[in-house]
Amino acid sequence: MTLADEKGKFVRQVPAGDTREREVCADCGFIRYENPKVVAGSLVIDAGRVLLCRRAIEPRTGFWTLPAGYMELGETAEEAARREAREEAEADLVIERVFAVYSIPRIAQVQVMFLAHLARPHIAPGIESQEVGFFDLDKVPWNDLAFPSVRWAITQFKGLDGSSTFAPFTNPEGERGDAV
Repeated sequence: MTLADEKGKFVRQVPAGDTREREVCADCGFIRYENPKVVAGSLVIDAGRVLLCRRAIEPRTGFWTLPAGYMELGETAEEAARREAREEAEADLVIERVFAVYSIPRIAQVQVMFLAHLARPHIAPGIESQEVGFFDLDKVPWNDLAFPSVRWAITQFKGLDGSSTFAPFTNPEGERGDAV
């Protein structure tokens, strides 16, 4: 909590030199910025199959997702992706490279997805997952995926058709992740 939170009265206004309305302390001028949260996750591939986790928590309990979650203060995106894989699938990862960066303005998220593989051959449901497993790309439960970005990542990986040469992906054309 800042001094402005404790003592000031916040008003919505456009600060000098800015172009957006923000919460500004009427007493001291402190600007309270509201910025997107960063999610880090992984597209974990083993023998051409993708690791999916069936969610045991909201939102979207019971639906399948990639191991991913919010970054914590003091960790890198890679560290966050590895931590999330351990929490959700008891998986130890080797991060290969950035796979995609997705923007989901509806929920104020930026998602950094890495391409990864297992450091050791072990997966099991973590506390946030009902079950985990590797899926052949033609057997992905498309109708039961939790979020649009999961569908994007798997579809974009499938489109590589085995190629290892690609620039990091972004949202598919016209997609903002507005629908669940």
